[in-house]
Amino acid sequence: MAEIKDPENTVIIELEDGNVVIELLPDVAPAHCERMKELARAGAYDNVVFHRVIDGFMAQTGDVQFGKADADVRMAGRGGSDLPDLPAEFSKLPHGRGTIGAARSQNPNSANSQFFINFTDNDFLTGQYTVYGRVIDGMEHVDAITRGEPPASPDRMISVKVAVDVA
Repeated sequence: MAEIKDPENTVIIELEDGNVVIELLPDVAPAHCERMKELARAGAYDNVVFHRVIDGFMAQTGDVQFGKADADVRMAGRGGSDLPDLPAEFSKLPHGRGTIGAARSQNPNSANSQFFINFTDNDFLTGQYTVYGRVIDGMEHVDAITRGEPPASPDRMISVKVAVDVA
């Protein structure tokens, strides 16, 4: 496993095949990092499916309203949390392979709980979507997520924890 330099700003996503470790970037997008940690600590991301997974592009998840594995997954992607939407925190940080981006509607200030992990370098997203983290370990597990919009049998985040909270 990769060395965790800042446990308060590291998130561990447990998938069926193994853990994905994400280093958050609070110096780049502080509000988005805080939101991810708040929802993780509340257990809101636990059991949420990857509802939009496009080969050669990205895997999207985080719909805490409609994305629970036991819900109608076809509704996933339309909801968020009960918290207010976040203002964009765009940067020049590229949307490279393994980076975490905030999913949103056409309104740049509509990110809430949903996020995506880039399978490949998606530079065309740079400056259009907020980057707020990057995978530092377990990208092979991200690569193995079942494709589809939505996938017929979607993978899910079993649990999402802030590393400092894991005993």
